Amino acid sequence: MFPDILCLCIMNNGLFASRVQMSILVVGGAGYIGSHMVKQLSAAGTEVITLDNLSRGYRDAVKYGEFFEGDLADPAVLDHIFSNYPIDAVMHFAAYIEVGESVQHPAVFYRNNVTNTLILLDAMLQHDVGNFVFSSTAAIFGEPEYTPIDESHRKQPINPYGRTKLMVENILQDYDTAYGLKSTCLRYFNAAGADADGELGERHEPESHLIPLILQAASGRREDIKVFGNDYPTPDGTCVRDYIHISDLCEAHRLALSRMQQTGNSAHYNLGNGTGYSVQQVIDTTREVTGREFEVKHEVRRPGDPAVLVADSTLAQQELGWQPQYPDLESIISTAWHWETEFLCKQQ
Repeated sequence: MFPDILCLCIMNNGLFASRVQMSILVVGGAGYIGSHMVKQLSAAGTEVITLDNLSRGYRDAVKYGEFFEGDLADPAVLDHIFSNYPIDAVMHFAAYIEVGESVQHPAVFYRNNVTNTLILLDAMLQHDVGNFVFSSTAAIFGEPEYTPIDESHRKQPINPYGRTKLMVENILQDYDTAYGLKSTCLRYFNAAGADADGELGERHEPESHLIPLILQAASGRREDIKVFGNDYPTPDGTCVRDYIHISDLCEAHRLALSRMQQTGNSAHYNLGNGTGYSVQQVIDTTREVTGREFEVKHEVRRPGDPAVLVADSTLAQQELGWQPQYPDLESIISTAWHWETEFLCKQQ
């Protein structure tokens, strides 16, 4: 157990000790977003406890704080952590995220993303931990009726992944009403980029996100990059997406937790840069950043891919004071390329 940092304060002519260092449990902290969050929290002076079953994360990605290998489905693991660490808040990054897999194996997604989250929430209630930051997704909106998408947009997910996230959002609303458990749901658009130091980056197995796939083609780890559809109603015919740098995403979590603790209110925020880039623009920018050429193959559209997905993050900027530090595609890809080259060096 880590030692608390204590300060002595004078009150009523006496002395009392109070803990001033915040402790946060990060579940899924060995994954892409979670590991960056752990680093950022630690850099801010927060005591971080990471829980991850390593089914889709990497132990070497957790470089700060305490680490527990265990599963959210095991209440005993949660009870041990909450009983032995003075947890102030929980951040949840332990969901499965692959849309196609959710269609093929919905039971796995409902069990992990919903049932296991319920186990976590109940453990929080049992141990009087009242602040929860939830990693949600733009997939809860389904096919966009308009863009950019704000928080009031109709929510009608079109796949099991999106439905599991919306289900948890609804559960959190009910837990707030019934038990006073406060939560902030952050709806990501396309998380991208890597830690500026090159220490952490995006690793999925198999990889399915556009930017790391293109960079793998640029570095030679992949033979080509496949573009699914070039006949969309967009300027160049390819899909348009809103990319948000991983560090900006993590900063939004930190700000969201701070506001939730200050106001005592639950909230929901969409997170993106507010600018859409097409798949072709990502390819062209990658060539400029890396100076590499690679083969591009055009495939038929994938079912369920909207032509344009762009976030309206005005609410997060107004209420959280959040301002992305990586607002353009070139800066995002540059950090991801740094990680890709560092990763290749480590593999040799």
